[in-house]
Amino acid sequence: MKNTKSHKTEHPPPAPVILRLINGQRKFPLHNFIFSAAFFAFGLLSGLGVGLYLSNISFTFQLSQFSISKSAAAGASPVLAVQQSTGPWHEMDDGELMWRASMVPRVSEFPFRRVPKVAFMFLTVGPLPLAPLWELFFRGGDEGLYTIYIHSLPSYVNATSDFAADSVFYGRRIPSKGKSTMVAAERRLLANALLDFSNERFILLSESCIPLYNFTTIYTHLITSTKSHVEVFDQLGPVGRGRYSPAMQPTIKPAHWRKGSQWFEMDRRLAVQVVSDRTYFPLFERLCNGSCYGDEHYLPTMVNARFGGWNSNRTLTWAEWSVRGPHPRSFWRPDVTVGFLEGLRDGGRMCGEYGRNVGGAAGGGIGVHYYHNVTGGGDGGSSSSVCFLFARKFRPHSLSRLLRFAPGVMQF
Repeated sequence: MKNTKSHKTEHPPPAPVILRLINGQRKFPLHNFIFSAAFFAFGLLSGLGVGLYLSNISFTFQLSQFSISKSAAAGASPVLAVQQSTGPWHEMDDGELMWRASMVPRVSEFPFRRVPKVAFMFLTVGPLPLAPLWELFFRGGDEGLYTIYIHSLPSYVNATSDFAADSVFYGRRIPSKGKSTMVAAERRLLANALLDFSNERFILLSESCIPLYNFTTIYTHLITSTKSHVEVFDQLGPVGRGRYSPAMQPTIKPAHWRKGSQWFEMDRRLAVQVVSDRTYFPLFERLCNGSCYGDEHYLPTMVNARFGGWNSNRTLTWAEWSVRGPHPRSFWRPDVTVGFLEGLRDGGRMCGEYGRNVGGAAGGGIGVHYYHNVTGGGDGGSSSSVCFLFARKFRPHSLSRLLRFAPGVMQF
């Protein structure tokens, strides 16, 4: 019997896919494979990087605004230390700025020892001619109790060079990258100041404002106040109720419409509401123009409609409204005397007799809006002799006399 062998065709083992690709069995050139692999790796790394960036972006800016340092003493509480070296400058537009400023911690306890500060916000056309007087004022206060912000017109050419490096105003101008209306500028100042968690009170001042008291007195009155100070009154005639547009209904009704000075002072909770506003501000931007001035109606109307219980309905900045016309009286060098300045500080008399003409010359309305004393160091208790903390409109030529009389009269 013949032994027969079964002959089988021997086949080599299949080559790995990668080798087949390399050898061209799939008609896939080597250089295409290398390019595809590199592109895949790049995409993977980029995706991971973007993911990590987005997960941390909500904290990056806030952390850059402050650092927590511990005292050398054993057991001392952490203290919030604002990085003054960086200043208030940033690259955010108004949309991102308002969003960040509107953030409110849900936990009421701070993880550091928070010392409340007053934010002095200067809204100017250009320079700050009374800066030497304010330098003298701030020199009498603890730099840890205040912050300074300046908003000037974007066209102001000396915005970065008009203060010496040792000035309290140096590097304190904020960027202006949005609408150029007065109301937009006010909200922009508030938003920048809100980024500092230690700012508790916010005062808006013009380049013609002066302080009537020393820093300690003003700081104490503001920090102990239980109310905000936004002037609110109902004015008859074409420059009051006559500026109301029926197109604002139903959001703003005629009963809500109010007028007041733009030079406000407010606490943090109201400031957050102002920068968070997406109802009244767009309406005013669209419908309050021409003979309607948003800076005289926006805040008084919104506060009257929604936050009346938080407000004292008065301003802390004095102005002389006895003159006929849309603007208060200006004061020049001969007007500044010891007796004049002492009269501004005489709160008991001024609060009883000072009244803003809310009718008359400019608008045909009638009536006078009177103020009453600030109480309880700021609004909540026994009477105080202090009525106004600031005054305007002082011309640059009055500076020499203000500097001469300030140490004796204002006590700074």
